[in-house]
Amino acid sequence: MTTGFSWQAAVVGGIGLAMSSTAMALQLMREKGMSRSEAGQLGFSVLLFQDLAVIPALALVPLLAGSADEHVNWLTVGMKVLAFAGMLIGGRYLLRPVFRFIASSGVREVFTAATLLLVLGSALFMEALGLSMALGTFIAGVLLAESEYRHELEIAIDPFKGLLLGLFFISVGMALNLGVLYTHLLWVAGERGGAGGGKMLVLYLLARLYGLRSSERMQFAGVLSQGGEFAFVLFSLPASQRLFQHDQMALLLVAVTLSMMTTPLLMKGIDKLLSRRLNPADDTGEAPWVEDDKPQVIIVGFGRFGQVIGRLLMANKMRITVLERDISAVNLMRNYGYKVYFGDATQLELLRSAGAEEAQSIVITCNEPEDTMRLVEMCQQHFPHLHILARARGRVEAHELLQAGVTQFSRETFSSALELGRKALITLGMHPHQAQRAQLHFRRLDMRMLRELMPVHTDTVQISRVREARRELEEIFQREMQKESRQLDGWDEFE
Repeated sequence: MTTGFSWQAAVVGGIGLAMSSTAMALQLMREKGMSRSEAGQLGFSVLLFQDLAVIPALALVPLLAGSADEHVNWLTVGMKVLAFAGMLIGGRYLLRPVFRFIASSGVREVFTAATLLLVLGSALFMEALGLSMALGTFIAGVLLAESEYRHELEIAIDPFKGLLLGLFFISVGMALNLGVLYTHLLWVAGERGGAGGGKMLVLYLLARLYGLRSSERMQFAGVLSQGGEFAFVLFSLPASQRLFQHDQMALLLVAVTLSMMTTPLLMKGIDKLLSRRLNPADDTGEAPWVEDDKPQVIIVGFGRFGQVIGRLLMANKMRITVLERDISAVNLMRNYGYKVYFGDATQLELLRSAGAEEAQSIVITCNEPEDTMRLVEMCQQHFPHLHILARARGRVEAHELLQAGVTQFSRETFSSALELGRKALITLGMHPHQAQRAQLHFRRLDMRMLRELMPVHTDTVQISRVREARRELEEIFQREMQKESRQLDGWDEFE
């Protein structure tokens, strides 16, 4: 209260600072591999609850502003609540037939116009009630999300999202008064240390209450520690209703902005702390099949794809080391005796700690193609002795790997699809040996086409060249299969 906040302003400020940034938190959780973990699922639940809490928070501001003036007309408040409920109920049941009629026209532009009209109408309706325009747009989004046409609507408004989001943050940046850092430096530092630390402590205790491991608790608390983008909307409303003074508004905006700027640095610090805890330098615990500390193979990523590779290598007495950034997966694999390092494999020091300088091969099974290519480049530059084997999610990534000089890769769905196709040929009456030869011929020719199309895979002529190559593939395949004049009860040398 040293900055002169009234109790009403303090309540609104506390609500805004307690919220987290959904966009930033989800991005950090994806980068840290938390999406599939218990911490990530709990974090998503918290973010969803906070987004829903925005509705009553925005509705609360005019009431608090009224109590600050000591003039509360409860009849007016009741009418606003009834109008708000009528908008929710009416919108829920009226939108579907309206959009069904729009869909019958077959004109996609009408979807865009109707969506924007709904958003603007909701915003103006809320403003007419004396509530926030932001609340109206949020309600419109909730109503649109429940429509069976939500995916078509998402496509329709996608061009506007980046533009409007950029304008929003530009307006926030222009409203920032960094001069308050000099005049209220102790307050801002205290908010970051006190309120930010208190928020992390509450989140940590919440994670402990839900039974998360200590390492996951730290990630959960850190990834939600920042202020959220809804705080900017929430703070602008009481400022317009004179619940905040100009300097108070500037202080809160600076506090939220600094929290968002420092969160990535905080997460890097948490990662380093967890790496020291989970990757001890003197790790003497050996897995039963390990006779030497030096790994022969490093596996990056231990999802379903990487687990199959690891089990095969382990069954053949190969020494493996796994790099994984999902803490729950690390703890689980440690229990089964795997030698696992926690962290981001694109960090050079982690690769060195995992034994990349002594290993013979590295198997890259990352989910993100960008991480795969970054790892390939890093290994070629710092560990040129490593044999690089990689997972390609599709033809585009396969082309990129070929251009980078990686020839040992596997398209994750290609082999399984070929095997199922071979079985389909057998069910259609083809002899098993002939079906096997057809499968192997197709694999060879498809790989040849993949290499031939590599120079043009990013060009505009790709589509026409792919069509031409597909016709060539069919012709060559038919000619080679017609030359198969050998008996059908034996394998040829191609197998």
